[in-house]
Amino acid sequence: MDFLVNGSPRRIEIAQLVIAGWTGRDKGSVEKHIAELAAIGVRRPRAVPIFYRVAAGLLTTAREVEVVGEDSSGEVEFVLAAAPDSLYVGVGSDHTDRKVEAYGVTVSKQMCPKPIGRELWPFDEVDAHWDRLVLRSHVTRAGKRLLYQEGEVGHMLAPRELLGRFSGSTYLAPGTAMFCGTLAVRGKIGGGERFEIELHDPVRNRSLRHEYAVRALAIAD
Repeated sequence: MDFLVNGSPRRIEIAQLVIAGWTGRDKGSVEKHIAELAAIGVRRPRAVPIFYRVAAGLLTTAREVEVVGEDSSGEVEFVLAAAPDSLYVGVGSDHTDRKVEAYGVTVSKQMCPKPIGRELWPFDEVDAHWDRLVLRSHVTRAGKRLLYQEGEVGHMLAPRELLGRFSGSTYLAPGTAMFCGTLAVRGKIGGGERFEIELHDPVRNRSLRHEYAVRALAIAD
């Protein structure tokens, strides 16, 4: 895929896409969220955190995605992307079919495209002040733009700890992209016609941003 790193083009071939779930640092909060989702039919994960493998072809920088039906929604996440020479961080949306999620989380992760912004930062540039980074998302529903998620990445496992849980080391294989968990929503989980995502660095006063329109395809039963 073609990205921009500090304004310069950079191509990174992504051969493996991983979605990390249940990545919160506070075990009590994670357990509470598991119980909340169990109450609406989402099965308890086998492990915490858990890592879902999905098709690398789902990763997209497109400004519009197509989904089946009206039951999907996005969620902002920081994304780690490994090239042969370096590790980068971006911002993405783990767009997921919520109806399918109730009977099969792995299947639901495979149902929708996974948008990612074109711009990346070298991980080394943010490592020293990592916990100060802020994730934020907005959803537009019926023409009304709403703040959907907002909070510091420090609520989730830090990248090195997450990679340690994934592979037993802090190394991410070149060609791998990993979505690294999300924040609680403000209000009710749900989709809309547009989704905006941001990873903000208050130390360097800069942001990674992406937005995409959602086109719902009719279900022919």
